[in-house]
Amino acid sequence: MPLQMKLSAITLDCPDPMALAEFYQQATGLELHPKSDDEFAGLNGEDGLLVGFQRVADYRAPSWPDQIVPQQLHICFKVGDDLDGAEARLLELGAGKPEHQPHGTKARVFTDPAGHPFCVVRGR
Repeated sequence: MPLQMKLSAITLDCPDPMALAEFYQQATGLELHPKSDDEFAGLNGEDGLLVGFQRVADYRAPSWPDQIVPQQLHICFKVGDDLDGAEARLLELGAGKPEHQPHGTKARVFTDPAGHPFCVVRGR
């Protein structure tokens, strides 16, 4: 019988936890965890999921799509049908958009301010 586990947190390494938490807070509307500080910041997600950001000395951003520095983690967000609107807002918030876009019209790949790749996909 498999162990019954519930995902409770996802934590991303980064050079500036508060800055990355602010980016994702503005992008998602999630609430800043009250114990956030300069070493670890978090956002309270649905069903108790915490999205965390921890300071790492000598952080090296992923170099997606090549694997010189592997992506290590890939997050996807559903944004409804307005990929253009989502893209405009994410770029305004400081996201990057790599030239390589492997998903056609179904999804778009971006990088957060610390270099982590993530996707926005059509759907609810």
